[in-house]
Amino acid sequence: MAVEVGDEAPDFTLVDEENVQVRLSDLRGRNVVLLFYPFDFSPVCTTELKEITRTRGRYDAAGAEVFGVSVDSWFTHRAFKRDEQLSARLLADFHPKGAVASRYGAYVDEAGFATRLTFVIDSKGIVRRKVVSSVPEARNAEEYLEALADCPL
Repeated sequence: MAVEVGDEAPDFTLVDEENVQVRLSDLRGRNVVLLFYPFDFSPVCTTELKEITRTRGRYDAAGAEVFGVSVDSWFTHRAFKRDEQLSARLLADFHPKGAVASRYGAYVDEAGFATRLTFVIDSKGIVRRKVVSSVPEARNAEEYLEALADCPL
């Protein structure tokens, strides 16, 4: 079952690019933007995450943590974040492959990766915005910043 606006965001624990565990429920009190994406180092994914880095101050002002989630390993995430100088924390939905993306309705079984699906989650853990984007097209980051304006801290 896919996660929808108004639902409590399903809890999960994944490791970031430093192999540090991140548990969604531990982030209560902060707004969260989850960006499911296909692969590290792919052109569109790189463009999107660089845009998040460019506008980082606006996410900080909204009290938001931004997380990119893909099926890549934390080793790959570490190189991607370093080489592309990204600010978002990158979570490895590596093993079991795509388990968290599947829970959120983002995993594409026949392709073996997550689609471009974004969730804006408020400080109480409730999904306030869900946006599905086409895999070959970059997301509109402005949409998430607008959604965060409606998320109280």
